[in-house]
Amino acid sequence: MTNKKYLFTSESVSEGHPDKVCDRISDMVVDSYLAKDPVSRVACETLTTTNKVVLAGETRGPKIDKEELISNVRECIKDIGYEQDGFSWKTANIETFLHEQSSDIAMGVDSKDNKDEGAGDQGIMFGYACNETDEYMPAPIHFSHKILRLMAEDRKSGNLKGIEPDSKSQVTMLYENEKPVKVTSVVISTQHSKDLNQEKVRDVIIPYIKKSIPENYLTDLNPKDIYINPTGQFIIGGPNGDTGLTGRKIIVDTYGGAAPHGGGAFSGKDPTKVDRSAAYASRYLAKNVVAAGVSDKCLIQLAYAIGVSKPLSIFIKLADGDEVKVDKVKKIIEENFNLSPRGIREMLHLNNPIYEVTSAYGHFGRKPTNKGEFTWEKTDKIDLFKL
Repeated sequence: MTNKKYLFTSESVSEGHPDKVCDRISDMVVDSYLAKDPVSRVACETLTTTNKVVLAGETRGPKIDKEELISNVRECIKDIGYEQDGFSWKTANIETFLHEQSSDIAMGVDSKDNKDEGAGDQGIMFGYACNETDEYMPAPIHFSHKILRLMAEDRKSGNLKGIEPDSKSQVTMLYENEKPVKVTSVVISTQHSKDLNQEKVRDVIIPYIKKSIPENYLTDLNPKDIYINPTGQFIIGGPNGDTGLTGRKIIVDTYGGAAPHGGGAFSGKDPTKVDRSAAYASRYLAKNVVAAGVSDKCLIQLAYAIGVSKPLSIFIKLADGDEVKVDKVKKIIEENFNLSPRGIREMLHLNNPIYEVTSAYGHFGRKPTNKGEFTWEKTDKIDLFKL
């Protein structure tokens, strides 16, 4: 067999990236409504720029006072760590233009007269899993997330001084025969205080690469292929440096480009929106297939029409050589899983306020918590897929 070699790269961005600030705020709005009424409907978009935050979108459910939402927005910004001249939780001007959900959309989604609840929109959603990491995630995106997550944890605890909230990472790996064998380059750009020069920034950031990536992948990595703030200083960052919008980091949110994406963002959407819930369900299925040892990788596509409860199609792709198992896997899914919007929400307990924590460092490859977060990451259906 020919030894197939190639390089593959994925990137991540931190919770302080302008787009991620928006995702965090939009998901906070979703949680605020679901906490008061688990069948609330929310579609919230957020824009951030220099000392300005704008919320817009549609809701249906409890009445939440504007001042309460604005206070919650400030808490999000404070927790991320922004108290800068150009963007501060204390002084940002925050406006909200949320309004009632369209009755036309509600009519197609609601269940009544023995009609099952329909999907909130048409669309295609993908779920993916592979055995490159213990989390069943592609290695480049997993390591990219971990670098930034560890940096953020230390920044917030005070163990990483002089580093500000806005940062990005990028990891390139060499693959041989579809398996990652080593890291060939790492790029990290991070906002920093005026007190840190380029050399000092490099010194404090390099250890996070070693903490995040197993040593066997770093053995051949040349220091010249580690790029820290390659453009020079990065003092002006966050929404003061770039405008942010909800839903602009969909590849970061998922598999780092290692699998297809249906195009729909997750943040700011309640779980009746299949953009979100069906993407979680397809990941849940794919992860359990791989964890059961059926194949080294699994890709699942689900397709929906607005107002129609059942998926229009289920597509499954396994690793090369495992194609003969596809029909068996599909049959198991069809016979054991209710993939209607309501069925997915009940299966994964998605009507809870669990979304704000998903807004940074990936929606997948995370650990389920006792608060009901990341239920789609459980591997509790392995026995069903034992072929």
